[in-house]
Amino acid sequence: MLRNGISSEENHGYIVKAMSVIQTSNLQLKYIFARLRKSSFVKNVLIVMSGTAIAQIIGFALIPIISRLYSPSDFGVFGSFNAVLTVIAAGVTLDYTLAIMLPKQKEDAINTFMLSCVITAIVSGCCLAVCLFAPSFFQDLIKAQNNWILVFLILAIFVSGLNRAFQAWCVRVKAFKHTSASQIIRSLSSSGTQVGLGYLHGGPFALVCGVVLGNMLASFNLARVVLRDLMALRRNIRWNRMKQLAIEYRDFPMYSASENVINALSAGLPIILLTHFYGIAVAGAYAFGMRILHAPMRLILMALRQVLFQKASETHNSGGHLLPLYIKITSGLFALAFVPSLILIVWSPQIFSWVFSSQWYTAGEFVQSLVFWMMFVFCNVPAVLFARVVRIQRFVFFYNLLLLAMRVLALVLGGLYLSSLHTIMLFALVGAGMNVFLILRVGYILMKKEGQDNLDLKFPDEMKEHSYVS
Repeated sequence: MLRNGISSEENHGYIVKAMSVIQTSNLQLKYIFARLRKSSFVKNVLIVMSGTAIAQIIGFALIPIISRLYSPSDFGVFGSFNAVLTVIAAGVTLDYTLAIMLPKQKEDAINTFMLSCVITAIVSGCCLAVCLFAPSFFQDLIKAQNNWILVFLILAIFVSGLNRAFQAWCVRVKAFKHTSASQIIRSLSSSGTQVGLGYLHGGPFALVCGVVLGNMLASFNLARVVLRDLMALRRNIRWNRMKQLAIEYRDFPMYSASENVINALSAGLPIILLTHFYGIAVAGAYAFGMRILHAPMRLILMALRQVLFQKASETHNSGGHLLPLYIKITSGLFALAFVPSLILIVWSPQIFSWVFSSQWYTAGEFVQSLVFWMMFVFCNVPAVLFARVVRIQRFVFFYNLLLLAMRVLALVLGGLYLSSLHTIMLFALVGAGMNVFLILRVGYILMKKEGQDNLDLKFPDEMKEHSYVS
């Protein structure tokens, strides 16, 4: 019998095919969730993310209080201190902390860890010498003439290096609960100190003190894991082996550490140049806006960065393919960032005035431009980590040199000819464009290394065996 030109047999066939597709989709979804429940990668991300989430909730909940206790000028000095600290801390271990993850033997890993600690002590000592013989160098950069700022700077540099080494070791041995707890300790002690000293009118001293104390207490928590393994492996620590590993992984200080310093310099330049062209209050508004943007980003990225690097290194060492993981993580981060970014682009000045007080309206205006850049910074984490795993640091090094040059050009031209708002807009557009280029380029390099066949992101064969309906 025909109806609308289709026989009942054909109609029945279409229904059977539709039911087959539905049942196949249900099986695929069940398979995905089953794999996620069993995935150690997902569990580790959630462990670290839980600690990071609590830490960020604590920090973010106290920001409305902190914003009313400190002025934009206080945040300007604090931002300058952080800019100088970030640049030095980016190279304080010469990035041998990343190499801790790579050796297959634990004995080599502990020697790489000790190498990172020794280099931290040497770099901190060199900075101490500069502070003793030419104190005005750092004081002029930070815009604070008090000697106390130099004491905190040296202490912060040393603690930052040790913290990076401790974090790397804990990630290698999968002590993710300790890294998670350290995030909570850092946030609670740092924000709590800033609030407490803020009520005593501590000014920029209180902001700096909170950050240094938070890093110290977080490092003490991680040290428990490190000291246990250090005592067990202490007989394997050899100066000669440390020297050999330093040579073997020399591409990390040559490219990765240099890249980090250049990146940190690029990130710190706005504070220094905005202070030069527009004053400390404008720089403080920028620093506060960036602090707000970084807070939710750290919630995901600090957890993801630690676990993803460990997973990528493990996959690479076992001969697995990185491209499917790279595509999935990058696209997932973009989807996650899109809606919050759109909200901030439209309403951030109003949100900042209402939540943090009217003195931060300018910071909200800056965020309208900065969020477009930070959305792509949020998505570039797999690109940065995978570039290190497959050892293409040379490319990333020259990319960051170009990025630094572009940022300097944008800030200087903006400072000479544009308002502060338009300068930051130009700066953000340059950063967004360069990050898109990095993401696409690293993906292309992975594709060439692993072959186009690895773009097949379908379910594995064992899934396909159960995806058909008889």
